[in-house]
Amino acid sequence: MLRQHRVIIENVAPQLQCGSFFIKRVVGETVKVTADVLPDGHDIIQVEILCKHEKDKSASTIHMRHVGNDVYTGSFKVEKQGFYEYSVRGWVDYSLNWQHGIEAKIKDGQYVKSELLDGIQYLEYISEVVPESEKEQVLTWMREFGDEHSYDSAVKTATSKKLCRMFIEHPQRLFANTSKILQVYVDRKKANFSTWYEFFPRSAASEPGKHGTFKDCERLLPRIAGMGFDTLYFPPIHPIGEKNRKGKNNATNAKEGDSGVPWAIGSHLGGHKSIHPELGTEDDFKNLIQQANNHGIEIAMDLAFQAAPDHPYITDHPEWFRKRPDGTMQYAENPPKKYQDIVNFYFETKAYKELWEELLSVALHWVNCGVNIFRVDNPHTKPYYFWAWLIDEVKKKHPDVLFLAEAFSRPKVMQQLAKQGFSQSYSYFTWRVDKGELMEYLTELTQSDMKEYYRANFWPNTPDINPYHLQGANETMHLIRYVLAGTLCGNLGIYGPVFEYMVSDAMPGKEEYIHCEKYEIRHWDWTIENKITYLITKINEARKKHASLQQTNNIQFCHIENNNLIAFYKWSDDNSDETLTVISLDSHHTQQGFVQLPLSSLGVNDGHQFSMRDAITGNSYNWNSEWNYVELNPTLPFHVFHINK
Repeated sequence: MLRQHRVIIENVAPQLQCGSFFIKRVVGETVKVTADVLPDGHDIIQVEILCKHEKDKSASTIHMRHVGNDVYTGSFKVEKQGFYEYSVRGWVDYSLNWQHGIEAKIKDGQYVKSELLDGIQYLEYISEVVPESEKEQVLTWMREFGDEHSYDSAVKTATSKKLCRMFIEHPQRLFANTSKILQVYVDRKKANFSTWYEFFPRSAASEPGKHGTFKDCERLLPRIAGMGFDTLYFPPIHPIGEKNRKGKNNATNAKEGDSGVPWAIGSHLGGHKSIHPELGTEDDFKNLIQQANNHGIEIAMDLAFQAAPDHPYITDHPEWFRKRPDGTMQYAENPPKKYQDIVNFYFETKAYKELWEELLSVALHWVNCGVNIFRVDNPHTKPYYFWAWLIDEVKKKHPDVLFLAEAFSRPKVMQQLAKQGFSQSYSYFTWRVDKGELMEYLTELTQSDMKEYYRANFWPNTPDINPYHLQGANETMHLIRYVLAGTLCGNLGIYGPVFEYMVSDAMPGKEEYIHCEKYEIRHWDWTIENKITYLITKINEARKKHASLQQTNNIQFCHIENNNLIAFYKWSDDNSDETLTVISLDSHHTQQGFVQLPLSSLGVNDGHQFSMRDAITGNSYNWNSEWNYVELNPTLPFHVFHINK
């Protein structure tokens, strides 16, 4: 192909797999763009970013600056939800090259009358594009350039900064080359910063032996809001299958009165668009959503695309399910585990279009009820392209809707789900315990391409996972895990009240709870307040107050000569808020060491005095050295310092 482009554009970043996937941001964030742009020869070039929101008619341009080795950088801010497009454009700037050449000749003492005449063509162009207030000035310059008697004045104009500015601001862009168009999807801010609390609504009753209701959940809203949580996540609220129902502790055969597993969805009482009658009605659920909103809380709903053997879909649409050669229904398995109470949808069915449309209608049904957040169960067991389609279809009309991928799987599987459009993702934090593991994992999340699309959500525990380090663990270990999650990551969640009440009895040799709420209704005394509930509240208050703790990617680990202490510096995008967190990983003994402040990142020299205010205790300390002594004991195993310079 014949092209007159004079510049090559390469290595545009950020981008994912040559633009196959969009990167992600939230409203108010910045996209920092870099590119290698090089001309043939030694000519001066200009480079700019072209960016536009999907609903804008024309693109904005942002000048990029040269930072050496043919690398150019610039940035743009995203102000609205939805897709933005961006690309890089570069060209040889003939007007700037003309000015550079004439400057060099004048310095060499050469007579440049011919060069001034040559420059008139560039003045002619800018005379047509400059504001009306500057037009007469440019026309005067044109006359000077052609007038032998105005030579000295013309030379002064030709080398002026004012003319240079006009050339830069009003480029001609001859033979410009433009990179491939890339995309960034912009979510609302909650995609980056959210504080989740999970409990089973059927366990919300105030009296033992009773099934909880949505009205009971309303009673608990002040407690959850008071602790600083802004997202309340419920396991499935639909009718539970009766066929092959599981009993307590995952018993294969349920006894009379056993409540079953909420993820075994569907019975003669209804399916994915129905509500378990003992919880209440759809109107009760809508009212709960409104009451939660009044407390600053959003209800997150479980989106579990699977069915109990007696789900109405199986009778009405048998083609959506797979049967074994003997004619029996194929129930879910993850060998050696068996889920006899659950049947998976058969996504290879010839009727897949009808299946996809029905599952989309399930999500939209609950969106229309007021749900804007979904925690999606086991998304990695369904086709990736299905999720890309469903999420895109929902967000076209409902951009506020967020999707959390509950996938504890192989790294590339979890990454692929994020690329396909999930707003947040479960993470490996649950199993990252020692200092080296935590630093390595956070470095991967924040320094690799994952920072552009993978928004982790750190959960110390879930109903499915009772990690070994919390089994029988003391109060201090629970605090350590919560403050790690809450300060390392913008998104965090806990399964309560078992977490704050330290209910961690486990099945022998397994990371599973005994008497797990997945299989039975539990009764809790929700009035209990303890040190953990108090400090969870304080940590959540600090997260809400300090912008540096409301994101994940801006983090720098600080050197400290003690493997039982971890320290890290975080900052907001505009550097208006900076924090230093130091956490002991030892739940039994006092630990001490000297932490090295990142003076270069802080923009100060050694000897500068800092006022370090602990966001949890309110105590203040004056530090005036690069190295500072810290000592943490199990009573309060962490500092969250707000840095005042």
